[in-house]
Amino acid sequence: MSHLTAWPVFLPLIAGFILILAHMGGIRLQRVISFLTVIGLVLLSMALISATSSDQYQVYLLGNWTAPFGIVLVLDRLSALMVLITSLLAVGALWYAMTTDTDKKGAHFHILFQLQLFGLNGAFLTGDVFNLFVFFEVLLLASYGLLLHGNGRLRTKAGLHYVVINLVGSTLFLFAVGALYGVLGTLNIADMAAKIAVAPQEDLGVIAAAGLLLLVVFGVKAAMFPLYLWMPSAYANTSAPVAALFAIMTKVGIYSIIRVHGTIFGSEAGELSYFYAPWVLGLGLVTLFLAALGVMAARGLREQVAYLVLASVATLLIGVGLMSPAALNATLYYLIHSTLIAGAMFLLADVVLRGRGAYQDRFESGPFMPNAILIGSVLMIGAIAMTGMPPLSGFFGKVLILSAALDDSWFAAIITVVLVSGLITILSMARSGSLIFYKTLSDDAVLPSDRGEPLNRMAFIAVIGLLLSSPVLVIFAQPITAFTEATAHQVFNSTAYIEAVLSTPMVTEANK
Repeated sequence: MSHLTAWPVFLPLIAGFILILAHMGGIRLQRVISFLTVIGLVLLSMALISATSSDQYQVYLLGNWTAPFGIVLVLDRLSALMVLITSLLAVGALWYAMTTDTDKKGAHFHILFQLQLFGLNGAFLTGDVFNLFVFFEVLLLASYGLLLHGNGRLRTKAGLHYVVINLVGSTLFLFAVGALYGVLGTLNIADMAAKIAVAPQEDLGVIAAAGLLLLVVFGVKAAMFPLYLWMPSAYANTSAPVAALFAIMTKVGIYSIIRVHGTIFGSEAGELSYFYAPWVLGLGLVTLFLAALGVMAARGLREQVAYLVLASVATLLIGVGLMSPAALNATLYYLIHSTLIAGAMFLLADVVLRGRGAYQDRFESGPFMPNAILIGSVLMIGAIAMTGMPPLSGFFGKVLILSAALDDSWFAAIITVVLVSGLITILSMARSGSLIFYKTLSDDAVLPSDRGEPLNRMAFIAVIGLLLSSPVLVIFAQPITAFTEATAHQVFNSTAYIEAVLSTPMVTEANK
């Protein structure tokens, strides 16, 4: 076993404990520790990507207990990719929080930030459904504190909705886990897959019902219709760095569907093989159309970006629902793009809010903000990337997903919803940009107290850094899609995953 596999989980946890002790040392010491940790996570995740290049699974037996009896962490291409995306997003969000002093607006920001990373990385690496629940609860507990960081009436209201819906989701998770354990006698993902493949006919109904209940739980995390209503308000009303980090939160639900359902209800599951896919595809299409309407109806830029994130999640659900290696390849490429660009857009919306003063990010005529040409140009680039227009990575990701859907029986519905929704979001973003940057008020019509603040150039670095991921994804599309293609084929080879997890022996003096 390589201890490298466990470090993405342990590093932020250790940093969180150190930050508790360093709290008395002041905010500067906390910033140094927290930022060095996320930089360390980026370097570590790059090492993990390299370690998975040979398609070998790295199975880490916590406590040196073999699966399915002990807790296992499993590193493959997919989990390594998710850890890398999380780390890159965390760097941008944390840099913005420090340079705008957002981390000073409440207690324990950096501790909660590291615990959030602990929960996220644990969810991506665990090979056990019950421990997936545990890591869900850890990241949710941290997210409750981060969501409310800085206080505010709307933030508290949105936070209450967020907490309630996720508590309901956690309860349903336990029901589903209990039902599966009662039938299968195990919660290790690989062992569950092996037992479902030989399950008696009379147990299939209970297994399918529990699988759909799990899909509901993951749908809550991914903000899938009709379980998405909490998301736009929560993301739009929290602080910008937290909203940027939360861009990966919905992807935890997407990842869980791919990992849990794709493994235990994979090609070896007999009658239950991929039975959930039509549900994911159909609900993804509904979510995408409603998200586009939300983008059009949004009253402020932050709310509009939240609905754009929902639209990107829906596009990912469509890719997952197509259930083919080509579709999953396209989905993973689009996942990288949508997560990093969404983080940048939340930060950019906050830049606009600060620059417009009392007019904030509302879609109404306001003063000509400082550095409006620079900010407006960057917003236009972000809008092009987010809405899937050429020549940036969002366009390539959507084309790959549509290409993978060509032979699907749902192709007519898929291309209609994707193109109509795309047109709605493009027109809505064009209108938003015009209201904010072109239909401005004269200087005489704006009180000095209503004017915004100058551009924080140090904070703007985080926006530019995350937005640069889009042209990078285009320039290096060949090696990146080669990696995502290999990842998709590895995910669909559930037999290799099962064998790797269940055959890893405990460490002894002889095999050290």
